[in-house]
Amino acid sequence: MPENDRLSGCLDEINLEFVEREATPRLLMKLSIQLHLAGLSLSNTVLFLEVFGVERVRSTVHNWVHKADLQPESGRSPNHVAVDETVIRLDGEQYWLYAAVDPKTNDLLHTQLEPTTNNALADRFFADLRDKHDMDDATVLVDGSASLQRACRKHDLDFRYERHGNRNSVERVFREIKRRTTSFSNCFSNAKAETADEWLRSFAFAWNQLIRTLRPRNIRLNQN
Repeated sequence: MPENDRLSGCLDEINLEFVEREATPRLLMKLSIQLHLAGLSLSNTVLFLEVFGVERVRSTVHNWVHKADLQPESGRSPNHVAVDETVIRLDGEQYWLYAAVDPKTNDLLHTQLEPTTNNALADRFFADLRDKHDMDDATVLVDGSASLQRACRKHDLDFRYERHGNRNSVERVFREIKRRTTSFSNCFSNAKAETADEWLRSFAFAWNQLIRTLRPRNIRLNQN
């Protein structure tokens, strides 16, 4: 498939139904959303628009991203799912990020941001994961987290303890999220948890789009 066809397919999945009155051409809006979620800062995204003679402030692009309400697609049937939790900081506060990744495709299946970690929150994470995807035949790869293992048992999920190997896929996602939340202070220095949670879902959409674009070119993300 030609490169421009792959990129056009990614843009087609960005819905701009929220737009009522906006002078910016829709193609540039979609490109801005995609570029920011792919790793471009808000400041540099604004500079990108200026190349085309469009002057917008960072908050405008930020609003485009959140109003687009991008979500990773549901209905997957993975064979294995790597699950983990990690700490990120938002506006000086500590939050726990739960994430599930398909190690075969590197797709990000589900995220959940919480102010703490406990058994009830782990239970809810797996309940939401099962609502979104067919987990009946999946093996969940977990580390030594007692709450994650307990939640797997509660939801009758087959799980296996694994510290490395296929679980590296979720660690790669965590590294990128931490890089983004640390580097892009104009996004996260004053971010509320709800806003960050929305961004994480949008990030999951963009991450999966990137993986899909790279996959036909046989680029293996686990070779780094």
